[in-house]
Amino acid sequence: MRVIKALWLRNIKTFMRDRTRLIISLIIPFFFIYIFSSIFKTEYVDNPTAFMLAGVVIVTVFQTSLSLATSTIDDVVSGFMKEVLVSPASRTLVAIGQLLSAATVATVQGFLILIIGLFTGLSFDSWLTPIYVIAAMVLVGLVFSGLGLFLASHVESASTFQVVQQAIVLPFTFLSGAYIPLSLLPKTLRFVSLLNPMTYTTAFFRTIILEKTNASTQQLLNEGLAFEVNGFVITPFISGIIVIVLGLFFLFLAAYSFRKADFTKFSRTTGGETPAHRAR
Repeated sequence: MRVIKALWLRNIKTFMRDRTRLIISLIIPFFFIYIFSSIFKTEYVDNPTAFMLAGVVIVTVFQTSLSLATSTIDDVVSGFMKEVLVSPASRTLVAIGQLLSAATVATVQGFLILIIGLFTGLSFDSWLTPIYVIAAMVLVGLVFSGLGLFLASHVESASTFQVVQQAIVLPFTFLSGAYIPLSLLPKTLRFVSLLNPMTYTTAFFRTIILEKTNASTQQLLNEGLAFEVNGFVITPFISGIIVIVLGLFFLFLAAYSFRKADFTKFSRTTGGETPAHRAR
């Protein structure tokens, strides 16, 4: 447990010291809200700004939890992670420390955006809703930090991971309904969006933050919070189950890959060559 706590505290302190990154991460989401909120001005959405804010918050949690895997690569390259791994500490515990810190940072960023959102039209009828919202952000942070750590265990440099990250972030984000309603997408892309984990994550989280858990099935379908596939309706509850199952799968892959990863191959070079390779 001391290993987990030490890594968690270290990564949290690193995040808090990077104030520029923190400020930018709070400004950009509201830029997206300003640009895309007009798209959601339909007869089915009571509060377009709050509707859009929910999507922006969960996308921020997703992107942050995924991108923080870069810190694992940097730790390996700098030699810090190698020192940790040669200690008696279990690799599984090290992986858990990395995952928890990534999920925590992602949740904090999402929470800060949520706080600012309270001044832009977001409100809650129940005092329990913020608790459910935070719990959902923690869940999503763990799910995609697992995916991020899994990917980080299979690349050879930070630059490679950044390319892989962008290749995942862009389609996952814009085919999830967070920014653009799925009803506006071509039929082929709407089908592809049903294969996107972020589609169910967005619907699940948005239902909680907008307090639509008791809404009728038709209302959920109209607002893009539920999906109909060949007559079967995927409700927000089912979306939540899908997110949990994917999370367990990603966390298993992350822990397994981290235990088996050969960290001697990591480097800062674009091609992933280590100093030993260059010497040859």
